[in-house]
Amino acid sequence: MARSAVIAQTSRRHAILPVEGMSCASCVAKIEKALRNLSGVIDVKVNLLAHRAYVEYEPDKIGIPDMVKAVQDLGYEVLHEEAMLHVGGMSCASCVAKIEKVVGSLPGVTGVVVNLPAESVKVEYYPGTTTKAEIKKVINELGYEATEKLQGHAALDREKQAREKELKRQKRNMWIAWPLSLVVMLGMFQPYWIFKDIVPMWLHNAYLMWALTTPVVFIPGWQFFVNSINGLRRGATDMNLLYATGIGAAYLIATINTLWPDAGFGGKGATFFESAALLTAFIVLGRYLEALTRGRTSEAIRKLMSLQAKTARVIRDGLEMEIAADDVVIGDIILVKPGESVPVDGEIIDGYSAVDESMITGESMPVEKKVGDQVIGATINKTGVFKFRATKVGADTALSQIIKLVEDAQASKAPIQKLADFVAGHFIAGVHVLALLVFAFWFFLGYDLFFTPESRFVLSPYSLGSIGVFGFALLLSVTTLIISCPCALGLATPSAMMAGTGKGAEHGILFKGADAVEATSKLQAVVFDKTGTLTKGEPSLTDVVAAPGFDRRQVLQFAAMAEKNSEHPLGEAIVRGARDEGLELADVEAFNAIIGYGIEVRAAGREVLIGNRRLMTQRGVEFGDLLAEAERLENDGKTAMLLAIDGKPAGVIAVADTLKENSKAAVARLKALGIKVAMITGDNQRTANAIARQAGIDTVLAEVLPQDKANEVKKLQERGLNVAMVGDGINDAPALAQANVGIAIGSGTDVAKETGEIVLIKDDIRDVVSAIEIGRATMRKVKQNLFWSFIYNTLGIPIGAGLLYPFVGFLVSPELAAFFMAMSSVSVTLNTLLLKRFIPSMRREEVRV
Repeated sequence: MARSAVIAQTSRRHAILPVEGMSCASCVAKIEKALRNLSGVIDVKVNLLAHRAYVEYEPDKIGIPDMVKAVQDLGYEVLHEEAMLHVGGMSCASCVAKIEKVVGSLPGVTGVVVNLPAESVKVEYYPGTTTKAEIKKVINELGYEATEKLQGHAALDREKQAREKELKRQKRNMWIAWPLSLVVMLGMFQPYWIFKDIVPMWLHNAYLMWALTTPVVFIPGWQFFVNSINGLRRGATDMNLLYATGIGAAYLIATINTLWPDAGFGGKGATFFESAALLTAFIVLGRYLEALTRGRTSEAIRKLMSLQAKTARVIRDGLEMEIAADDVVIGDIILVKPGESVPVDGEIIDGYSAVDESMITGESMPVEKKVGDQVIGATINKTGVFKFRATKVGADTALSQIIKLVEDAQASKAPIQKLADFVAGHFIAGVHVLALLVFAFWFFLGYDLFFTPESRFVLSPYSLGSIGVFGFALLLSVTTLIISCPCALGLATPSAMMAGTGKGAEHGILFKGADAVEATSKLQAVVFDKTGTLTKGEPSLTDVVAAPGFDRRQVLQFAAMAEKNSEHPLGEAIVRGARDEGLELADVEAFNAIIGYGIEVRAAGREVLIGNRRLMTQRGVEFGDLLAEAERLENDGKTAMLLAIDGKPAGVIAVADTLKENSKAAVARLKALGIKVAMITGDNQRTANAIARQAGIDTVLAEVLPQDKANEVKKLQERGLNVAMVGDGINDAPALAQANVGIAIGSGTDVAKETGEIVLIKDDIRDVVSAIEIGRATMRKVKQNLFWSFIYNTLGIPIGAGLLYPFVGFLVSPELAAFFMAMSSVSVTLNTLLLKRFIPSMRREEVRV
């Protein structure tokens, strides 16, 4: 009786459910009654003031979701919390599956999303049923390192340190594993082929190879044993288990046959140390490459945060004071001087200026601001002084929203990842089951039916007559495990990816990981941001039209003299254009800026006006036919300015953000590759259409707000297209993250670079074409490698399992299996090296030159 009571007591659990919506004692009674009626609930106490339901229950009869549903069915709400954790040590899709399985089994956990590149885990759970500490504990017990996800720069610094630590650890493992493994391999193959003539006999000594292999297995390879044990304790498997089994079995049998050759496990001919050493070395190489290329997401957030102004000049009670930007409240009046950053979002109440919004809107030309206009936090005031009233602060500002959009896009999980998790979770078990089946067949049936004492391994001088049934079955089982070990399969993708990313780097194209290369190869549509991507990103002089009685150089010279001291970007473009043509620009004798209209100067003894139509109408200057010329230029997306000298129309000067030299050729090549091309911009429809016509782009998305660019990309994805976004502004960051592939142009901001999966170092969009071609060429190599790897396994596994033995007496030794495994890896590597000869189509002319 006492024993059964103890058992019953230990099978009980307690849960605390936070319940919202209760208002009186009848609510308490109703909830208690509903919970007590559930099978498996032992006791319920509801506290109205604390808004808590305390439940004692039997977990084998009822779960937390059932109790939550019962409360919700009554019309009350059970609150849940979200925990964001940083998890270090994840290496593959099976790690994701393992963490999701174990954490998801905790009581009260309603959802788990593991983001491998970001090294984060998001857990939704009901407080009182489990805790953050318990969640971190079970993850740590699996062999990973779970910690609270910090905010701001602290989190970014910690993630960077963790990556550097892992890189350093795997690099150390590489320096141990590879030199020793190569020496062991030479020693094992010393009696065969040409090795006997070039490798000294003493290197084939079994004790020497044991001494060389032991540090490889127990230093670089130790991580796989530890992680396997941690996973098995929680009922989860991953690739670490396969690695540990293959390495451990090969090393253990080789050690036994070295120290006790008569123990019945194959004798001196079965000291396959190179299998354990090479397997460890190849896996460590893979881990090193992962650590080298993984995760740059945090840098994007860091750059976005760096844009936020640290201080604000606030006017309170008539006094001007400088305070922290975080302390600004809605309604504060803020003064901004030239060159200063706007601290928060707001509305101008006094003053006039031009504001550089490129870091938010991505458009290069400063925007004129007057009373009533909106200003955006983190933008730069270029010229005048103005005051504005704060309307959005803190998390509500445009910049904060962009940061949140980037974080949300990066934390999302693609559906295809679930399939990868499923396959990874079942592969390990399948290989081990196969090895066990091979052992069982030869132990219980095959040995008696087919074994002959004269049997020998291929290329082995030793007979297997005295090995015994257990040793024979075990050796074939181990051979199967070693020959089926996906060494070539494991190298097929990363080796090709390494070559592909290296080829990209040769051409100034940086892929941030294998997923970026694969996604690039599948692209069906490319969306270009206009300013700074398709165009140069800064205004330049495009046209000078002279009126009768004036020549072109004279018109340009007077316009440039008038604009010589101007800080306006359009004026600066005119001055640059004049100087490029070698024109001398004398100082003006008088200068008057007419806000909203233009400028009036006296230069070389003549009265000069330059500005818009309103200025000329105000001064009574009739431009006649020249107005039609101005309209034509404006229809081409250019900004036309009128010039008058001594009260007479002198000419029209046009300035525009012009198309980059290679944009048209790049767009044409993308179309030839079967890719749809679109352009997205915040500019007006007329300007956007003009640039699109010049570039040869048919699809134009104009007047798109910064926060809506990601939505436009999403709309294309909803049509079933794999979409690349090419941009250079911080406002492009959410769209870059939303796209299947974000491509950041080299001339853009660092934030956009860090958010994208691909960074183009050079300011040349032909590299977008090159990136796609390299991605496709790389994936062709991946598929070829995978094909040969599967062919190797398809043929090698039956041979290693002894399928041919009953017919031809053909047996593959574990060491020969390891050699085949190594050769399969070499063949994959050699095939991959052919990628070095690949040259992107738009770079072939440069190579010929």
